[in-house]
This record gives sequence, C-alpha cells and structure tokens, in this order.
Amino acid sequence: MKKLRILILFFIFIFSFQAFAQELPIVTAIEIKGIKRIEEAAVRNKISLKLGEVISQEKISEDIKSIYRMGYFEDVRVDIEPFEGGVRVIYSVKEKPTITKVSFEGNKEYDEDKLKEVVTITAGAIADVTLVNDNALRLKAFYESEGYYFAKIVPLLKKKTEEEVELTYVIEEGNKVKIREIKFEGNKAISSRKIKKVMATSERKIYSFITGSGFYKKYEMLQDLEKIKDLYHDNGYLKASVGEPKIEFSEDKKWMTIIIPISEGAQFKISSVNIKGYKDNKELEELKKLIRLKAGEVFSKANMRKDVEAITSFYSDRGYALVSVSPDVIPNEEKLTVDVTYNIKPGDKFTIGRINISGNVKTVDKVIRREVRVDEADEYSASKIHKSKRRLEDLQYFETVDINQKPDPDKKTVDLDINVKEKPTGFLTIGGGYSSIDNLIGMVDITQTNLFGRGYSLTLRGELGGRSSYYTIAFRDPWFLDKPLLFGINLYRQKREYVNYTRDATGFSLTFGKRYGDEWFASITYDIEKSKVTEVDEDADTIIKDMQGDLLTSSVTFQIINDTRDSYIDPSKGRRHSLSLTTAGLGGDTGFWKSLLDLGWYIPVFEESTLHLRGRIGMSDALFGKKYPLYNRFYVGGLDTIRGLGYGEAGPKDSKNEPIGAKKALIFNIEYLFPIVAEMKLKGLIFFDLGKGYNEAEKFGSDIKYTSGFGFRWFSPLGPFKIDYGINLNRKEGESKSKIEFGFGSFF
Repeated sequence: MKKLRILILFFIFIFSFQAFAQELPIVTAIEIKGIKRIEEAAVRNKISLKLGEVISQEKISEDIKSIYRMGYFEDVRVDIEPFEGGVRVIYSVKEKPTITKVSFEGNKEYDEDKLKEVVTITAGAIADVTLVNDNALRLKAFYESEGYYFAKIVPLLKKKTEEEVELTYVIEEGNKVKIREIKFEGNKAISSRKIKKVMATSERKIYSFITGSGFYKKYEMLQDLEKIKDLYHDNGYLKASVGEPKIEFSEDKKWMTIIIPISEGAQFKISSVNIKGYKDNKELEELKKLIRLKAGEVFSKANMRKDVEAITSFYSDRGYALVSVSPDVIPNEEKLTVDVTYNIKPGDKFTIGRINISGNVKTVDKVIRREVRVDEADEYSASKIHKSKRRLEDLQYFETVDINQKPDPDKKTVDLDINVKEKPTGFLTIGGGYSSIDNLIGMVDITQTNLFGRGYSLTLRGELGGRSSYYTIAFRDPWFLDKPLLFGINLYRQKREYVNYTRDATGFSLTFGKRYGDEWFASITYDIEKSKVTEVDEDADTIIKDMQGDLLTSSVTFQIINDTRDSYIDPSKGRRHSLSLTTAGLGGDTGFWKSLLDLGWYIPVFEESTLHLRGRIGMSDALFGKKYPLYNRFYVGGLDTIRGLGYGEAGPKDSKNEPIGAKKALIFNIEYLFPIVAEMKLKGLIFFDLGKGYNEAEKFGSDIKYTSGFGFRWFSPLGPFKIDYGINLNRKEGESKSKIEFGFGSFF
C-alpha cells in the first residue's frame, strides 16, 4: 500500500454533524473512480459499506485493504463529500500497469520458447510484484533441476507508458554442477550403498546422459531425506533422524559433494501385534492371515503400511466403503520393543449407487459400461472399481480414465462418476524398418481400434520385406451381439523365402470366443489355407521335396486362456497361462495335431521392477497319414523363443545344417525388467533362456541350449519396441556366437 488518505473533510463533516445532529451522517452514494480494465462489479464486491448505512471509518479502512488485496491496484484512496442530505463516498483507484511483453536475456542453453513453458506469466498480465517474483523462482528451480545450481534470475520491469511495462528476466546461467559424490555421516547399521539405492538423487555416471541423473534438485532431495528415514523405520530404527544435507563445491564450481548427516538410534523389535474392531473370531482369523508384522521380528514401517492396506482392502471389498484402519505404535525404550495395535472402524456397509459416464464424445456408453466390474445396487468393492479403471485403460481408447467415488452416508450408497478423455484410435502408418529375420521391411498399416465408437477393430496391413511379404484384412468384435463373445475374421496373403524353399499362401480364418468372468477366455478358430511351395533345391532333403507343389490345409484350433495380469501392455504382476490344440486333416492335403502349453508369471520385485517367468511345452505329429508341413512346426531360436540363436537354430536341421522345424519344443525364459527412464516408459532387462526343438529320433529334454543377455523395452507412442542381445552359452560348431535382434509389436 503506497498511500492511505482519507481527507480531513471527513472529520470536518463528522464534527459538523455531531454539532448539529445527534447521529453520524448517512451514506447516500458510493462511487468508484479510476477503473479502466478491471470490472467495476469486482471492486464493488469488495466494498462492505452500504447505501443507507451510517458512515463507518472502520469499514472504509477494511474496504481499502480488501481492494488492495485484489492485487490489481497500486494506490487506493477514499474521498467523502456532502450529497443529498448525507455523504458520497468515492473510492479512487490507480491500476497497476499491464505487462505487454515477456522476454529473457542471457539464456544460452535454453531458448525463449522453452523458458516460456516454465513461467506462468504472459503478456497481458497485471504487473504484480508477487507474480513476477514467483516466476523468477520457477526459472531458478528449472535451472537447478537441469544442473545449473548457481543460476541467477533477476526480473526487470521497464516502463513504456503510465499503463504499460515490459518484463525481462535477466539470466546468468553459470556452470552446470554435477554430483561427484554422496556421503553419509553417522550410518553404521545400514550401508551407504543401500541408502543410495532408495534415493532418486544419484552421482553422475557414464550413462547419466541417458537418464538425466547426476544433478542436485532441491525438491527431489527433500523426498530423498524422507525415503532415507523410511528405510531406517523399515529396519526397526524408530528414532532415526536425517539432518539437512551439506553441499561442498569444487574450486571450479563444476562438481559438488553432498554430505547427509544421520542419527540412527537403537533398533526396535516387535513385542506384540493386536487387532481391535473385528466382528467375531472367524473374522479375526482371516485378518491374522493378512498381517505381516510378527512378534519377535524387527519392526518394519513398510510392512505395517502393507498390513493397513491389506486390512482396508479386506473390508472395502465387503461393502465397507468408509473403513478406517489406524495403527498405534507404542515403543518401550528400555526393552527396545514396540507394541502394534491395528484399530479398525469398518463403518456401515454401502452399495453402488448411480454410475455416471462423461467425456465420451465418440465412444458409446455401453462400450465403457460393459468394462465396469460393478453394477448399480451391487455391494461396494474397491478392488472391482480399481479393476474397472484398469480394464478401461487397457482398451487404449482413452488418454485418461478417472473414476470419482461419491459416498452418500444417508443413503449408504456410493455413486461412481466415470470421466474419460478420448484419444485418436485410428492410425495410418507408412514407413520402413529392419527386421533381424526378414531384413529390410516396408509397411503400410491402417488400423481403427474403436470403429464407429462401438469397440470394433479393423486392420488393413501390408508388409514387404527382403524375404517376405504379408497382406491382411482383419475384423474383430470383442462383444458380439452385445455379449462377452468374440467374433473375428481374417483374410491374408503371405509369401516367404525360407533357406530351402519358397512358400506362397492365401488363407481365411474365422474365430469365435467367450469370456468367463474376468480371468478366463476360450476360443475356437477355423482356418483354411492354400499354400504353394516352390524353388526347392534339387539337392534338398526328401522331407523338403515332399512339400513341393500345392497344399490345402483345413484346421481347427481350440484355445483356453487364464489371464490375471494387471496390464496387457506393461504387466508388473499376475499370470497368463494358455493351452492350445490345433488339428488339421478333415479335408485338405495336410494332417497333423499341434498342442502348446504356455505358462507365464509376472512377479513384482522391489518397487518398480518385475521378474517374468515363462515356460512352454509343445507337442505335435502327423495325422491320417497325411503331410505335416515344415512351416507349421515349432521353430526354436530367435527373438520370441531362445534369444542369442538364429531362427530355428535350437532345433532339427537338414543335411545342409539349415533349420527344418521340430515336432516337439521345450522353452523356458527368465527375465528381470527394471525402469531406466520412467517418464519415457523405457525399461531395461536381463534374461536367461533355455530350450530345444526335437523330432522323433531325439530324446525329449536332452541337449538343452541356453543363452543369456540383456535388452531394452520402449513403450513408444506408436507401439512397443524391443531389442535384445543374447549370447550362446554352450555353442557348438556352426552355431551363432551371439545375436542382436529387435522387433516392433506386442511383448510376450
């Protein structure tokens, strides 16, 4: 506030009226002067003085303060003059100037467009000092997060006219400061290495240019201090404290060392774990099975938190929408023990009220509603609501899916407001690439995954590679006749050059499937395909020559799938098991049966890492005395089977040592996946593969091949991309030593 002036005239009138009347003057008019850009109504809304009231010095003073607090004015004053038997109160304001331009000086590393993304102030804003300074702090925080710890930001306002100013942020970037070392003082029970693992802040490494790590970020460090404290609490050190980090700089100001003081205190063990608020002994026994904390063990805050979550889930899946679970932790500092009591207040049982859907412009309501795992009037279940959100996200129709829960304690219902933000579901992809199997590839793909907004999928795709070509049109309706039935139809044309022959095929398939609950799916597919095998080498083995010419295959495939994964695209827990059986020979020139058992588990490890275990056993043989084509057999070796080996290399070969496919297959994969850049959805992995393909003359399970290596997974905007480098650990003569392979598409 620059000026606060109420004219002496005010007091003259007060004394005048006191002399000639028994009461203070009445307000007969209120005016506002000086308004140019701000709405007058907005100012009047801040004035508490009313027409017809006795004039009040206290109210006028409060009104001036209220108008100032709006942030639009640099001066406010009040004048009072006689008017129609009372007084007129005049509020005169002087507006702050408008910012006509926001610019930056001294910035070298980041252009003006980038910096404008950081600040919230723009041309046309009021030149409010607080807003200007807040944005200077935002710029400072941005530069610090990028490693410019000594960056200085000074805002300058240049007056153009009485009503307009230009804002310039003068920037002195300074050196980019990297973290050379993170040290800890006072830690004895927990090693520095273990503490560093829980921190987001890290020392600068060779690979840090990829991850963007190795720089000091104040907000990140504050979170790290809490993580360190939680680590100690998870290991029983209830009295542990973490002090403010000290920072030391190198002489050239390019490196820093961070020193974090820690006071560990004593370790506490659990003396007892109690539960209060349960209904009966049966319920108590169920709750005890959920509890991780055990008497005699070291106290863990993380396990206590998981206990609270498990108990909450137990009740919230039984209708108790407002359940409360609060743990009491009572330490005994003499015995270094702690008593833990879980206090449960289930509250009342709730049912699902109205389910409201909004935000869907293209997608019809039923496509969304059929993925929701609860219906109106159902018993409330938190896990089913969470599963509903996950299923809607897995559709890949929406950028965001929000389910807001609105409990009504009077009606004992919870309304669900499902709000979605749609994203484009039609894609036209024209491009090329390189496949480790097919060499150069050109590709055109037109896909609509939400055709007419009804959840239909239509794909037109063409691929042309150095060794193969493939064209298909496919249609899928996952809710055929508005029931949980799958209907699919596929027409395709394929040509591929194998080492010993060339195959040209045209086919048609028809699929019907049905879901059973949330986890089971069964399907039957009929496939009819006409193939022509040509360009067979004259000295090729008999098994290859027997396929030469036209072959008609008529087959039926039965498949059953059990899928509990938490995500189809990037799963972190759950399982996917499948069993398939294909029979061919009822009509056509070929006859065979082929079965594959595929078992897979995703196990969460640590916070964001996943262990993926997968095993496959395949069996097949000829039927009805007909031909069993080589191209229908198992090919073990390559990106999706045994990495580090060539396609089919871990299986039977012909006399020229070329893969010819196997009748039996045994494949095991172990993968450990971990995040590299979470924001980019980039993951790394290490793997160990083993397996083999067999024919009649070989003993099933013998001479297993095994490989190991590492790879990357990138969930790009255009689809998942994978690249793996595998090493053949028990190489024989003529086999690959190692291979780099990559692909674009779904992960197994």
